[in-house]
Amino acid sequence: MIRICTSLSQAGYSVTLIGRRWSTSTPLVPRPFAQKRLFCFFSTGKLAYLEYNLRLLLYLLFKRTDAVCAIDLDTILPFYIISKLKGIPRAYDAHELFCEMKEVVTRPAIYRTWKRVEKFTVPKFKHGYTVNDAIAREFYRMYQVQYGIIRNVPVLQPVTIPEKPEKYILYQGAVNEGRSFETLIPAMKQVNARLIICGEGNFMQAARQLVQDHGLTEKVIFRGLILPEELRQYTVQAWIGLTLFENKGLSNYHSLANRFFDYIHAGVPQLCVDYPAYREINNKYNIAVLISDLRPESLAERLNELLYNKKLYDQLQQNCLKAREAINWQQEEKKLLEFYKNIF
Repeated sequence: MIRICTSLSQAGYSVTLIGRRWSTSTPLVPRPFAQKRLFCFFSTGKLAYLEYNLRLLLYLLFKRTDAVCAIDLDTILPFYIISKLKGIPRAYDAHELFCEMKEVVTRPAIYRTWKRVEKFTVPKFKHGYTVNDAIAREFYRMYQVQYGIIRNVPVLQPVTIPEKPEKYILYQGAVNEGRSFETLIPAMKQVNARLIICGEGNFMQAARQLVQDHGLTEKVIFRGLILPEELRQYTVQAWIGLTLFENKGLSNYHSLANRFFDYIHAGVPQLCVDYPAYREINNKYNIAVLISDLRPESLAERLNELLYNKKLYDQLQQNCLKAREAINWQQEEKKLLEFYKNIF
């Protein structure tokens, strides 16, 4: 969102990025766009979603705006209502197939609720974009909306591969269900390296319990939410990056995670699931070791390969440095600006 809002702001748009304030939120960093955090009493469960959407609706009701953009399905209703009340354009930024996430699709009542929201709203959002062709095709199949492709890739900046005194493994991103922590954490018993986890999410408590159960408190380190600038330092210093998803729900299978590109831009080879979007890019650039078997033994074997096969590691690292020249925000930004130009 920082990249998107910065690009729009630099192109002359007046942008406000709205989120919610958590008890663990760090102070906002000055940006070239306005930022607003909404205070909520509830932080978990159905009431948290309901309260945030109501507060978002009230805030937007008194906010002068010429267009609105909903980020994922859990914010789409307030933006739809406001766009109708004010007669302004609306856009949908769909990072994923929300209803096909493991934590939704495996809970029938929750799935039915969000699917109703999706069926009601998405056909009414004619302007939208997502992260890859497979998800765009799903939206067209379900709702006959033609969404563009704007990938969440880093800004191309100079990078120098530093000396790495410690070969640690990095997971960055949401610590959510379906991210393979149930097999990744026990796999670390067979890997002679630390795993550093940067992020928070709905699986955090369970992940911490798994670490305790397997006696890995010195080997698996939780850093929690950290600022983007600090995360970049963790990433560039890492030896291996991780992009793992269970094949449960189309959202995981058709994902194209931000972290996949963050590792490429830092020159960090990664262990990545062998799903279509990742396979397509890896077939072209060969920047990762792909894996389809997510059992602990298999994960440990491939992680050890990246730790000790220097020839393979060096080749993947050099390929990352080449791939980042072709896959970067400077290229995706052009599509973003054209998208909003067409709306206005």
